[in-house]
Amino acid sequence: MKKAKSKKAKQKQLKKSFFWLLLLAFSLFLCGCGNRNTTPAEPAQTPQEEQGSLIVNNAVLEQFKENGQPVWKFTASKARYRKNQEIAEVESPEGELYQDGKLVFRIQAKEGEVQQDGKKIFLKKEIIAIDIQSGAVLRGDELEWTPDQDLLIVRKNLNGTHKQLDAFAKEGRMYSRKRQMELIGEVLAITKEEPILQLRTERVLWEIDKELVIAPQSLLIDRYEAQKISDKAESKQGEVNLKTKIVTLKENATVTLLDPTLQITSNAISWNLDAEMVTSSEPVKINQVEDKIIFTGNSGKVDIKQEICYLTGNVQGFDTVKQSQLRADELMWLLKTENIEAEGNVIYRQVDPEFTVSGPKATGSLKDQTVTVTGGGGPVVTEIVPQQQR
Repeated sequence: MKKAKSKKAKQKQLKKSFFWLLLLAFSLFLCGCGNRNTTPAEPAQTPQEEQGSLIVNNAVLEQFKENGQPVWKFTASKARYRKNQEIAEVESPEGELYQDGKLVFRIQAKEGEVQQDGKKIFLKKEIIAIDIQSGAVLRGDELEWTPDQDLLIVRKNLNGTHKQLDAFAKEGRMYSRKRQMELIGEVLAITKEEPILQLRTERVLWEIDKELVIAPQSLLIDRYEAQKISDKAESKQGEVNLKTKIVTLKENATVTLLDPTLQITSNAISWNLDAEMVTSSEPVKINQVEDKIIFTGNSGKVDIKQEICYLTGNVQGFDTVKQSQLRADELMWLLKTENIEAEGNVIYRQVDPEFTVSGPKATGSLKDQTVTVTGGGGPVVTEIVPQQQR
């Protein structure tokens, strides 16, 4: 047992020293053969000892797994290996990062260091990281690469560009295997294809291959037309499908349309941007802000292009100015004319003059108090409250 443990410990120590032996061997190789990346202006130089450090100009650094798969490799105008700290400091690093033997990122920076036996790379200043598969480019002031965790972090003044959106945040985390990017802290994401959306939140998970942007925290969305805000949305959680152009909002969700002026509120809203349709399968409230008319129902749909609202299930309408009310099983609300068509157990009440009428169907305007209840094969009942009883 002791011999087995001793052998294992030796293998671990050998593995630990692999990167640094590789760096030294490559440095000696540069001395004897020259660097293939060397330019005439900056020829490869012999490693120099300086206060316990090994210095190499125009260095090439590489890391491989035991099976021979590359982990990372890059060039640097200068590499300094500090023996006492087991850290390689590099200037103007530029290179490639691999996962499972495949190239996943190209990176460059002004300076940085290789830590922990090459298991972590930390770069600073003028960071550029390119995701090979998607073409996304991340820029910032710091980069951290931990291949064992499949994690690339770019932080401080992060801004990212992609063919589908631009993003800004305090920090970005890229997972190459999962094809995910996580944006953290004061996130601003702007889509590039019409219709243009501007998203604000504190955290975003971007499923790159699924073309899905997920906000698990409070989300604000502005929709732009002709460089002006046309509609707004907010919720506790939300998703934007960049392919289908459908926004899904959950928990205290509100879509505010500016033309026509409507506020649609529910705990579950689907906003189809191309079809110009807002739907909810849960209880929904639709507020006509200018005229202060509110309709509610168990579910609803707003056809923005046709300017029609549809509500089903326990529908109730209120004119908050004139205090008139309407109840029905189903309702269609024509926003242009403000006329309604209601069906099923209709009850209409108004205050001045005070009366109640009920029947199977109703048409008219809640705002103008010109609602007509019709039989449609069923009875119509009108209740008028005499003046002296008020």
